Amino acid sequence: MRSQPPPRVGITAAAHVLPPTVLTTDDVQARIERASGFGLPAGLLERITGIRSRHVVVEGEQWASSLAIDAGRAALERAGRDPAEVDLLLFASATRDFVEPATAHVVQHALGTNAHCLDVTNACNSFINGLDLARAMIETGRARTALVVTGETPSLSIRWQVESLRSAVEHFAGYTFGDAGAACVVEPVASGGLGRTETETHSEHWDVGGIFGGGSRHPRDEDLLYFSGAGHELRRVFEKIGPAIVDSTLAHAGLAMDDLAAVLVHQVAVPYLDRFCEVTGTPPHLVDRTVDVVGNIASATLPLQLSRQWERLAPGDQVLLLGLGGGVSVMSMMWEKA
Repeated sequence: MRSQPPPRVGITAAAHVLPPTVLTTDDVQARIERASGFGLPAGLLERITGIRSRHVVVEGEQWASSLAIDAGRAALERAGRDPAEVDLLLFASATRDFVEPATAHVVQHALGTNAHCLDVTNACNSFINGLDLARAMIETGRARTALVVTGETPSLSIRWQVESLRSAVEHFAGYTFGDAGAACVVEPVASGGLGRTETETHSEHWDVGGIFGGGSRHPRDEDLLYFSGAGHELRRVFEKIGPAIVDSTLAHAGLAMDDLAAVLVHQVAVPYLDRFCEVTGTPPHLVDRTVDVVGNIASATLPLQLSRQWERLAPGDQVLLLGLGGGVSVMSMMWEKA
């Protein structure tokens, strides 16, 4: 007896939320100067990053789960799905409410689903990994309607008080951070859907950047609870492997850059985004530039862009998603809107 082919699996809705509190980059620089007791050239951070503002949570009042819950509700409404229809819930995020239990349980309880739920964590690639896992679970018959959510609050890991300019450079990546929540509904579709997916992992760079406290190596070292790392090293690795994975993904999908309606890419700063377009040959008009007004929002970047683009995209439009995460990993995914 011939086995049935796996179903087409696609994204049927996307939504995002932003905390109401807005922090300009001038605000960020002023706070660093107040906490550290030394001055920086006026407008320095904005000139270096190209980021003008970001949305941030109010500590003690909003959490990663809060953003994920609000985005999840909005995505379900957009898809016309009831929470009871969700049989797989993935909280796919670099940040979370606590070490244990999985933040997915907090989100599930608030939404009122009774799905199999778990956390998916892989730095800024967490969400695209979550999409890939949801697709695999649906293709193998383990789920039918999946809700992939993220609640990113990296602003809580910013090191405001630094001892020197050298220390500020070490924690510089944190000064690009903003917060956001996003969600996608993933389920079988009649046409289109998620297509070619490729990954590149270079784990020899695992120590390039991250939040190294709170785990078994440094469970109570408060100095390691702030983000630190070398952003230029991440950029160097991406420039080495990024163009090849873009070319390979398009070639295997039988597409050229001109066939795309949009390129959704992780964004850490404006100069990095401009360099991405340069080294990959991506026309800037295909990129939804978000980093200048929301900052680096970790794994929420791709679904936020998808949510922003949702109404503009038409059935049959081809979209390339490209993630970059510390560790280091790069992941690409094709999606055709049904």
